[in-house]
Amino acid sequence: MSAHARRVQLAPGYILHHHPYRDTSRILEVLTRDAGRMSIFARGVRGPKAKLASELQPFRLLLLSWSGKGDAPMLAGAESSPDQGTMPPACLMSGFYLNELLLKLTHRHDPVMGVFDTYHATLEALKHGAPLEPSLRIFEKRLLDLLGYGVELDVDARTGARLEPDAYYHFRPTQGVLLADASASGALSGASLISLALEELDSPRTLEDSKKLLQAALTHVLEGRELNTRTVARSVARRGNHR
Repeated sequence: MSAHARRVQLAPGYILHHHPYRDTSRILEVLTRDAGRMSIFARGVRGPKAKLASELQPFRLLLLSWSGKGDAPMLAGAESSPDQGTMPPACLMSGFYLNELLLKLTHRHDPVMGVFDTYHATLEALKHGAPLEPSLRIFEKRLLDLLGYGVELDVDARTGARLEPDAYYHFRPTQGVLLADASASGALSGASLISLALEELDSPRTLEDSKKLLQAALTHVLEGRELNTRTVARSVARRGNHR
């Protein structure tokens, strides 16, 4: 192995996605605490004789070992961290949504402080019964903040005045939060925005307004790229409505 090759042992990581490679191998897209998002080549992990197939599952905290150089080092081993819960079936699509956000909004080999721990904490909360919608909104908010796309939720972007709970506002991705008439289409409650800033999403109106703002912010950051998980979720919802 050359002097530039790297060997890493038992690094905490999650599998975000994987691509089949040839007959028995995969290319794993993983999120690690110290190395950020990266691709790892996993040889011989597909098929009935694959030893690691049962370990390499999404939403499971793994201890990953790899070695090599370049953009896709070789997987040397994977162990499941003990005492893990399982993702409830009702949360699986949302878990894949979180994964897709990370794949589209982060860069390989560019670890951002807090992203791994935020993702880990969200999965743990969902595994232990936390309400789904508030958990997703708080993850979106924190991810945008950590990646430098956070929304100022305490002041009017035009005047600098602090938000008032009884007032109403518009969110413009290129500007921020702006005072609006209460009757204006799409107006967001000031109380909702203040609650989102505090991550206290405990009412239907707060959740609805938070979702509108965060989806607008994410759409802007994604620059028009469609999220596959959103498309699938809408398709499933339409089929359910037609039954």
